[in-house]
Amino acid sequence: MSSPPVSGAVERAGPTRILIAEDDPVSRRLLEVILTRWEYEVVVTADGVAAWEALRRADAPRLAILDWMMPGMDGVEVCRKVRETPSSTPAYIILLTAKGRAEDTVTGLEAGADDYVTKPFDRDELRARLQVGVRMIALQQSLADRMRALEEALAKVNQLQGLLPICAYCKTIRDDRNYWQQVEGYISQHSGARFSHGICPDCYARVVRPQLEELQRDREPRPT
Repeated sequence: MSSPPVSGAVERAGPTRILIAEDDPVSRRLLEVILTRWEYEVVVTADGVAAWEALRRADAPRLAILDWMMPGMDGVEVCRKVRETPSSTPAYIILLTAKGRAEDTVTGLEAGADDYVTKPFDRDELRARLQVGVRMIALQQSLADRMRALEEALAKVNQLQGLLPICAYCKTIRDDRNYWQQVEGYISQHSGARFSHGICPDCYARVVRPQLEELQRDREPRPT
C-alpha cells in the first residue's frame, strides 16, 4: 500500500522524537524509513534493554514503538518498567506484535501500553495511531505546564504562612530586614491583596461615636 502524502498530515511544531525497539533488522529499518518520511526524529534500538535505557533518560523520546518479542527484555516488560517510574511527562507507548488474540491485547494494555498494532502493520493505521499519540503528548505537556504555573502561584501565596512577629500594642509586623511596618503594607508586599479601609461597629462605638458626640457638644450654644 502506498504511503499517503506527508504534507499537512501530522500537525505538530517541529519533529517529534520517537523511539523504535525492534530486534529484526529488516523490520527495524522499514520502521525507521517510514517514520523519517513522516518527519519524525527517530531513535533506533535493537532490543528491550536498550529501549529501557533510552526511555529512562531525562531527554527520552515521548513516543515509543516497542516490538513485543525481543531478546533480553520484551516490550511488555519495558512497558511495566516505564509505568513503574514516576514521571510528569510519561511516554506514549505503542506495542507492535504478531500476537492478535484478545487476551494478548489485554495483557499489553494492562502492562501500560497506550495502544496496540499487529504485524504486518497497515501504514495508514500506524500513522493515525501515532497522530493520536502526538495529541496526547501535547495535552499532557499542557497539563504539566498548567500544574507548574499553579504550584508557582501557590508558592507565592504561601509566603504569608508561618509565624509572623506582630506588635501586641500597635499591631505592626516585623519583616525579614527587622523593620516594623503596618499590617496592610506587609501583606500588600507579600501577596496580591489590596485594601479598602473602613470602620468596624466596635471601633465606631468605642472611638468614632464619642468623638462625634464631643464635636456635637462643642457646637451647641453655651448658656450665658
